[in-house]
Amino acid sequence: MDIQQGMEATLLPISLTTDWQDDGNETIGNQFQQPDWQVALWALAYSLIILVSITGNVTVIWIILAHRRMRTVTNYFIVNLAFSDVSMATFNTLFNFVYALHNDWYFGLGYCRFQNFFPITAMFSSIYSMAAIAVDRYMAIIHPLKPRLSSTSTKVVIALIWIVAILLAFPQCYYSMTQFYNPRTVCMVNWPDDYGGTHQLSYQYSVILLSYLLPLLVMLVTYSLVGQSLWGGHIPGEATDHYHSQITAKRKVVKMMVVVVLTFALCWLPYHIYFILGSFNIDIYKQNYIQQVYLAIFWLAMSSTMYNPIIYCCLNQRFRAGFRHAFVWCPFIKVSEEDRMELQHTNTFRVTMTRSHRKDSTNTHTSGKRAVNPELNTERDARVQLKKQSVDKSCSH
Repeated sequence: MDIQQGMEATLLPISLTTDWQDDGNETIGNQFQQPDWQVALWALAYSLIILVSITGNVTVIWIILAHRRMRTVTNYFIVNLAFSDVSMATFNTLFNFVYALHNDWYFGLGYCRFQNFFPITAMFSSIYSMAAIAVDRYMAIIHPLKPRLSSTSTKVVIALIWIVAILLAFPQCYYSMTQFYNPRTVCMVNWPDDYGGTHQLSYQYSVILLSYLLPLLVMLVTYSLVGQSLWGGHIPGEATDHYHSQITAKRKVVKMMVVVVLTFALCWLPYHIYFILGSFNIDIYKQNYIQQVYLAIFWLAMSSTMYNPIIYCCLNQRFRAGFRHAFVWCPFIKVSEEDRMELQHTNTFRVTMTRSHRKDSTNTHTSGKRAVNPELNTERDARVQLKKQSVDKSCSH
């Protein structure tokens, strides 16, 4: 049990609290001491994650739920993704940062178990939501004639995602415990066998496989097929403006979600590599520099919770309009008429554009033959206007 007592290495979060023993008699205290300026910098960096993640993801949830036009299958999964990211930022980032910094668990047994349960559940929910979006995009683009998920079916899928996530996270919660090693308390996962034993390694590798490698493989395959369909096919010359706008909008959605997936993958890759290396060589946890390494790796992993709202705002016109509405109270943010129309219900927009199109068509028929080209240009302008307003229509489908 020496290593188990010496290294409380939970899976998510991992605690780098170290109490390895010298000849079984002398216990070395907390060897990870940092200057105040380093503590202040780390505190600022982690506070940035919490502030940006909570503000951005709560705003995303509001944009989707408060505007009927945004309530689509893909966006319901984005709501679930945003909620999962908020949960990780709220319940994991701060507490695990304090624990890793001070190597002392201040929050009791109940929160130790919760800490080793809910954030992991949210992590599973986050990656599975991204996988669900990838499958939904695949079905919508590759098999457009097959039935799509209804609003009710989408909510059922989200519920199943959480059920699976809870089941996968439960073992770590079940074996969580607090232990007092004078002069401090640790929160640890006390597996039935020693650290590095069959139970711990089997669970650790299963988490890496099920929460990272397998979902990324699914998304790689689906987005590759979708990309081949959207960019590899030839758009016929006689295709309508509406068809072109649909293809453009679908490409934008796929680009946005691919950026989201790549960001997640890159942020979590060092974290998983860290654990894989540690499972082969426990001595790396005993290095003097390991606390700084862990704080950097953990910051990168948790920072994945704050990037998605930024990506949505930069790459999606409708989300950008929603963020302007949400922060209109800021003196440097202005909401244009186009921003207001972006979030209006589709039917209202269609009525407006139909009336405009009819008016242009009437002018076309009454102008005479000598004005054919100007009339066609007017009608084309109307379609261009329609395209401009609907170019991102599929972004939330």
